[in-house]
Amino acid sequence: MNDFASDLMRVLDQRGYIHQATDAAALDALAARQVVPAYIGFDATAPSLHVGSLVQIMMLRRLQQTGHKPIVLMGGGTTRIGDPTGRDESRTMLSDTDIDANIASIRTVFEKLLTFGNGPTDAVMVNNQDWLGTLGYIEMLQKVGTHFTVNRMLTFDSVRLRLDREQPMTFLEFNYMILQGYDFRHLAQVMGARLQMGGSDQWGNIVNGVELGRRMDGTELFGLTTPLLTTADGRKMGKTASGAVWLNDDQLPAYDFWQFWRNADDRDVGRFLRLFTDLPLDRIAELEALEGSAINEAKTVLADEVTALVRGTDAALAARRTAEETFAGGGGEELPAISVGAEGIGIAAACTALGFTASNKEAKRKIAEGAVRVDDIAIADPGHMIAPAGGEIMKLSLGKKKHGLVRF
Repeated sequence: MNDFASDLMRVLDQRGYIHQATDAAALDALAARQVVPAYIGFDATAPSLHVGSLVQIMMLRRLQQTGHKPIVLMGGGTTRIGDPTGRDESRTMLSDTDIDANIASIRTVFEKLLTFGNGPTDAVMVNNQDWLGTLGYIEMLQKVGTHFTVNRMLTFDSVRLRLDREQPMTFLEFNYMILQGYDFRHLAQVMGARLQMGGSDQWGNIVNGVELGRRMDGTELFGLTTPLLTTADGRKMGKTASGAVWLNDDQLPAYDFWQFWRNADDRDVGRFLRLFTDLPLDRIAELEALEGSAINEAKTVLADEVTALVRGTDAALAARRTAEETFAGGGGEELPAISVGAEGIGIAAACTALGFTASNKEAKRKIAEGAVRVDDIAIADPGHMIAPAGGEIMKLSLGKKKHGLVRF
């Protein structure tokens, strides 16, 4: 641990958020003497962010908790281009209506984790379309383009890796880092932003913004990134076999969200508790020290705490209750469910409809392996029909962790 003077840097360090910083000592000194407005950018490519973005949202929460001002930058303008970082293909273009609807939907999660308002440390949400959309092309080239060299731009991972894989990069995407750099400069001028934070894959883009502010205005700006977040088994955070773990209620049931955290690898529990909950560090140390089957207590606490933050206390309690009922053999009203007619549904189709499997072919393989149960009875026939048998609901399970309801 570093010996930081500011609450901001000390908390970020103790909880494991810091990977790189442009000048950690100077940023620490600044945060110790004044309120630091800081921002993170989020593109609006879907109606919800997923768990992979939660570490960034929690960084803004830590910023506010330590007396500083979070700025949530929604990329209404940059979403029209698409960040090429880590991608082999260009993004699908979205309409203005789609982007605006996505931003409105995404905001609902931020409102649960940050306090918005007009005070000096209240969070604000801004949209870079408001300034990028008014820039003329020639003006942009004159004002900003002269501060970027193609030689340097070609060295950044977002460009170099795409070219190394011989994947095409459009000129539109090539401009993304310029626009992101301009965002930092604009927010520094208009809102006094001094710090941009983000994932480690954004380091090059953040450094561009720091340098642009110095060259154009002589302003000292700072950048800070978090470590690349992967699970202990090497998987990218927020991705599962059945798809993305979305933050918004209407994109993923609360039970599935809770269960994602409950199923965390034993080796990830302490790290996740520090990053994604507000529990005191001494309590986290106690939970992290649990061994054997006792670590499941820590996983349940993790699931409860994160779900309460992101979905609300009621959703967390309902999800926990559903899990307890499910593993005790009960039904559980918060489980994912499908509704079918009185004629029933094939068991393979039901597995796919509930999201347990990606295809009926995969479902039939799982059934043949004996991994699928109806009302806790193993079914080995891939052609089995799930039909009403004296009740309106039947429980379908795949393995020990996936459960859903078939309603007639």
